[in-house]
Amino acid sequence: METVIKTTSLTKQYHGKNVVSELDLSVPSGSIYGFLGPNGAGKSTTMKMILGLTKPTAGNISVLGKPVNQQNRIALLKNTGSLIESPAYYGHLTGRENLALIASLKQVPPEQIDDVLRIVHLDNQQEKKVSHYSLGMKQRLGLAAALLGYPKLLLLDEPTNGLDPAGIQEMRKLICSLPARYGMTVFVSSHLLAEIDQMATHVGIIDNGALIFQNELSVLHEHSRARMKLLTTDNAAASSLLKQAGLPVVLDRGGLIYLNSRKPEVILRAGRLLYESEIGILRLEEEQKSLEDIFLSLVGRSI
Repeated sequence: METVIKTTSLTKQYHGKNVVSELDLSVPSGSIYGFLGPNGAGKSTTMKMILGLTKPTAGNISVLGKPVNQQNRIALLKNTGSLIESPAYYGHLTGRENLALIASLKQVPPEQIDDVLRIVHLDNQQEKKVSHYSLGMKQRLGLAAALLGYPKLLLLDEPTNGLDPAGIQEMRKLICSLPARYGMTVFVSSHLLAEIDQMATHVGIIDNGALIFQNELSVLHEHSRARMKLLTTDNAAASSLLKQAGLPVVLDRGGLIYLNSRKPEVILRAGRLLYESEIGILRLEEEQKSLEDIFLSLVGRSI
C-alpha cells in the first residue's frame, strides 16, 4: 500500500527541549489515520511540520512521495487541505465570501464553493457574516475551506472542537465518507480515544513527543481481548505449575493470576492441573480490558 505521509526520526526542539522526538510515522493511502495523544503531547507541532509551517530540528518528512522542502512545498500544499488548531477567517465577510477568497488563492473553480458548503451543511448560513457564526459553524467553515480543491491529503487537528453532540456525529460521518467518496487520505488528531475509535482505520499514539504505538486500529483492539482472572489458595505455586504446563498465564504484582485465554479446553485443563496438585480455586472470572485501559497503560498517565 502506498504511503502518503512518512517521517523518519522527526524531531522538534524548543529552548533545547524536545517537543517531538524521533517520530517515525507511516500513513497509508486511503486511510483515516487517527493521531492520538494527551493534550500537549506534540500532535499540533507534528502536523505543522508535515505542512511545512514549522521547520524540524532533525529528521525527514515526505508527503505524497515527495520530500517536504522549499522546492516542493507549494506543489504539495496544492494537494493538501488542513485545519490546524482554530480556523482562520475574516469576521466581517460572509462564509461564502471567505471561501471565495480561498478558492481564488487555490485556483479552484468557484462552483466548488457550493459543493463544500453543502458537504459541511453551511449552505443555509453562507450569507451570514462569520463574526456571527457559532464556534461549531466556524469549525465547519474551516473544514469547507480545507476541502476546496478536493485534496489528496486532509489534515484535521481536533476537528470536533466546539461542536455539539449532533455536530460531532455529523463530523465523524463526513470524515469517514471522504476516502471512498473523494479518494482522500485523512490524518486526524484527537485526545479522545472514543472519537478516534469511531473514525480511524489506523492509529498512532504519541506521548511526550514520542510515538508509542502505530498500527491498524484492529491491532489495538486485539489487546482488549478478554482474559480469565484466577485466585487460588497459592497463586505463586499455581502460576509456576500452569507455566510449566505451557499455559498462557501471567502473575501480576498484586499476586493475581491471569490466564490469557477464554478457550474452554484451556480453562478446564488449568482447573484439572490445579485440582491434581491440591491447589484450591477461590475465584475464576472473565476480565475485559477496555481500549481506554490500553490507552492509559500505553501513555502511563490519565488524560
